[in-house]
Amino acid sequence: MTEQLYQRDVYGQTLVKLGESDKDIVVLDADLSSSTRTNFFAKKFPERFFNFGVAEQNMMATAAGLASCGKKVFLSTFAVFAAGRAWDQIRVSISYNDFNVKIVATHAGITVGPDGASHQALEDIALMRVLANMNIIVPCDGPQTAEAVIAAANTPGPFYIRLGRSKVPTIENKGEFKLGKAQVISEGNDVTIVACGIMVYEAFLAVRSLAQKGIKARLINVHTIWPIDKEAILKAAKETKFFVVCEEHNVIGGLASSVGEVVAGNYPKKVIHIGIRNRFGQSGEPEDLLKEYNLTSLDIEKAVLSNIS
Repeated sequence: MTEQLYQRDVYGQTLVKLGESDKDIVVLDADLSSSTRTNFFAKKFPERFFNFGVAEQNMMATAAGLASCGKKVFLSTFAVFAAGRAWDQIRVSISYNDFNVKIVATHAGITVGPDGASHQALEDIALMRVLANMNIIVPCDGPQTAEAVIAAANTPGPFYIRLGRSKVPTIENKGEFKLGKAQVISEGNDVTIVACGIMVYEAFLAVRSLAQKGIKARLINVHTIWPIDKEAILKAAKETKFFVVCEEHNVIGGLASSVGEVVAGNYPKKVIHIGIRNRFGQSGEPEDLLKEYNLTSLDIEKAVLSNIS
């Protein structure tokens, strides 16, 4: 059985480890520390933790101020509040100044579940992607969450790290994590399936099923949305017939748009989108919502089968 972990648990645990060796790390939250797991850090280092209440915009501005004084700032809230409610402060105070602020947003995507449309961030990658200087990482599982947080801590500049709410299976044999370098999880020359976040496991299941039908799919985990790994994408464009891009996000402005921009300008290939299509979220259990919005391994497999020739 594949191990399943909460990414936010791993985030909180990693923060504590980083805080033990780096006294310049400070952590901010907006009244959601028990959900984002920054409370792990708060319990260990209360003098370096600050709760802003329901004041996300003030939190971003304060983070910029702390970073300007040499602090390494990690801050968290739900993705819908981080990317949406505080976008202006992120743009002007953090990204414009290229400050050392790491925004780790949890509860992203449709799998937030019963909280419904108001809390399901389906546009956050798009909002962050248009900001100069912003690095964007969408880890696929628990271990990769730790790697992403450590990479952000060791790399100057602003980061947006997107985490979900539910437990996610651990993907084995991913290879070494490098910022800006995609991971090829399976080789194949019939089709390239590109995925990020929780969709990597759904894509993995689809690849396994397709193999039983004689279709060899290349699976690429693009954990870094920006800077994106153009080399891996263009290599796949030259060696496979088409792309199926999978994301728990609006198909406009996220991973699919990123891949499409790379191939369109360099080596045009068909790009099929598996994602949220011009809809808001709704309340429901995560597994039911994945089916409703056509984000399952079966949907990925159908997309491949209907376009293979």
